[in-house]
Amino acid sequence: MNSLKNGLQQLFGPALSKTPAAGLRDTDQTEALLNRFSDEIELFNPAYGLVSVKDRNELVVKHILDSLAPIITIKQLLNARVNQTPHIVDVGSGAGLPGIPLAIAMPGVSVNLIERMGRRAGFLRNTQAVLALSNLEVFEIEMEKAQPAIADIVCFRAFQPLTEEILKHLFRILKKDACIAAYKGRLHSINAEMLPLSSFLERQNAEWEAVPCPVPFLDDERNLLLIRRAAVSAV
Repeated sequence: MNSLKNGLQQLFGPALSKTPAAGLRDTDQTEALLNRFSDEIELFNPAYGLVSVKDRNELVVKHILDSLAPIITIKQLLNARVNQTPHIVDVGSGAGLPGIPLAIAMPGVSVNLIERMGRRAGFLRNTQAVLALSNLEVFEIEMEKAQPAIADIVCFRAFQPLTEEILKHLFRILKKDACIAAYKGRLHSINAEMLPLSSFLERQNAEWEAVPCPVPFLDDERNLLLIRRAAVSAV
C-alpha cells in the first residue's frame, strides 16, 4: 500500500482536482516533492536525529501525513485573510515539520521556518534548495528574536507545553486577528494544558478551540489547537 498517495487522497480529496480554486498543488507533484523530502530526512536522520521512526511508512504516517492532516482547516483560515499573501511561521521547525509539507502543498503561501539549532537549520536550508521551494525561507534564530507581526498563522508540532511566556512570544509574531495553530493529541490533554492559562487568555482577549484532524492510517487522536486574539487586547 502506498500510504503517502492514499493519505493525500484522503486528506485533500476532490479539492486537488480544482487546484486554482483550492490553492493546492496537484497530487502527483505533491507526492513527488514529499517523497524527496522524506529521502532527505532519511539521509540526514542518523547524524542529526531529526525524527524517531523505525521505517519509511512510519515517517510518512506519523510525520508527513500528520503535518498535512489539518490542511483544509488551515486553508480556510488563510482564505479568510484577503488582499495579502498568506504567511505561515513554523516555530521550532526541527526537521521542517509541519512547515515543509505545508509549503509543498500550498505553493501560494509564504512559509518561514524558525529553528535555533545550527545543524538542523542547515538541514532545512539544504532541503529548501533540493526541493526548490521558492515560497520557503529558513531563519536560524530563537523564537524570541523572530520578526514581530508577520504571521497569519503560527504553527508548531512537538513543541514544549504552552505557558504564558511562550504565548506572549507567539502572540508577538502574529498579525492582528491572526491565529496560533498547535498540533496536539488528545482533547483531554489539551483541556488540561489550557486550564492554567484561562486567566491569561482572558486578559489577552483571546479564546481557543480544538479542531479534530485525524491522520490517515494512524489510530491516535489528533487535534489542531487554535488560539485567536482579538484586534484590541484587554491588557
